[in-house]
Amino acid sequence: MSLIDLVKDSIALLFPELCIGCNRNLVKQEKYLCLNCSYDLPVTNYHLDSDSLIDRRLKARLPLAKVSAYLYFTGGSRVQRIIHHIKYQNGFALARFLGQRYGEIVKDSAYFQDIDVIVPVPLHKKRQRQRGYNQSEYIAHGLSEVLGAQVSTGNLIRLVHKKSQTKTSGRYERFENMENMFAIHKPDEFENKHVLLVDDVLTTGATLEACAIALLRVQNIKLSVATLAFTK
Repeated sequence: MSLIDLVKDSIALLFPELCIGCNRNLVKQEKYLCLNCSYDLPVTNYHLDSDSLIDRRLKARLPLAKVSAYLYFTGGSRVQRIIHHIKYQNGFALARFLGQRYGEIVKDSAYFQDIDVIVPVPLHKKRQRQRGYNQSEYIAHGLSEVLGAQVSTGNLIRLVHKKSQTKTSGRYERFENMENMFAIHKPDEFENKHVLLVDDVLTTGATLEACAIALLRVQNIKLSVATLAFTK
């Protein structure tokens, strides 16, 4: 064993890396999640379904090509812990890692074969300064590394900063709060392209709908949506 390996092992012994899903110590071959949590993640497989529940939730209001999500989200679950870590505990590396994993799952799906541009749901500048990063942007970069599509940031913009909607009661109320919140800076960059809009979680869908309305004003755009998690 080299001196470097000995030092790494000593550090790992004193400050072990913990699984984000269950808080157990990770072993050498594990990254962010232990094998047990990785195998037990509730994968939706919505990328294979032309008429999934998540499709029906958004496509009832918007002419979207495809809507998909990696995982089911339920309260108190390991997925909730993962999303909380990503959003509030500097979990941008985990966001990118899971974006890569989801990319590996969907890359052979017919719905994701012709993606030209990946667009993360933007944070307002004030919120991004507070958090220090946009988790959706890291998810988008993870997907990009597998799907080979470029990531566009700064073209879809959030116009107004509003407080978190986690305590907003209903879907309609959330949608009213988000209406006219987004705009496209340079529409021609998205013209005649298949754009994949990316976010961390789809709950009511209000934020994604508001983004999609702005994007769908672009001439001859084909728009799909993908999220890390979905609340049924």
